[in-house]
Amino acid sequence: MDHSILRIFATAFSIAVIAGAANAEGGGQGRHSEMTFEMLDVDGSGEIDTTDLDAMRAERFAALDADGDGAVTEEEFVAQAQRDAAERAAQMFARMDADGDGLLSRDALEGRGGRGMSGRFLMRADTDDSGGVSAEEFEALKSRMAVFRGGGKRHRWGRNSQ
Repeated sequence: MDHSILRIFATAFSIAVIAGAANAEGGGQGRHSEMTFEMLDVDGSGEIDTTDLDAMRAERFAALDADGDGAVTEEEFVAQAQRDAAERAAQMFARMDADGDGLLSRDALEGRGGRGMSGRFLMRADTDDSGGVSAEEFEALKSRMAVFRGGGKRHRWGRNSQ
C-alpha cells in the first residue's frame, strides 16, 4: 500500500477516534461537543501521547467490532455509521426545533430566514449582482468549489495535486 494513503487513513482514523470519544464522553453532542484535555489524556499522565491515542483507537475499534472477533465487517461498519448519522440527525433536529414542539417549519428547515442554502448560493454565484446566476457564473462557482474540495488542479491549501 502506498505510504501516503496509509498515512491519510491513519490520520482519518485517529480523527474518527477522537470524535467518537468526544461524542461518547460529551453527552452525545457530536462534532459540536467540547473536547477536553482530560478526555484525550486517557491514562491521566498529564500529557496526550501516542499511548492515549492508541487507547482511544482501540476503544473505537472495539465499538465497531460488535461481535468482538477482531475484524470489522461491512455490516458492523454500516451499522455504526447509521447509529452515528441517526444521533447527529436527532441533535440537528433538536437544535432546529427552537420551540421544542417536535415539528419543523419550512423556514426552520431552509435556514431561519427562509432563504438558507438558496440565498447563500445566489450570494456566492451572482458575481455581477444581477439577481440571478448566468451559465458562466454557475460554471465559475463549480470551478471554485472543485478547487476548495481538492477536485481541481490545486488543493485548498494551495499545493498542487499530482
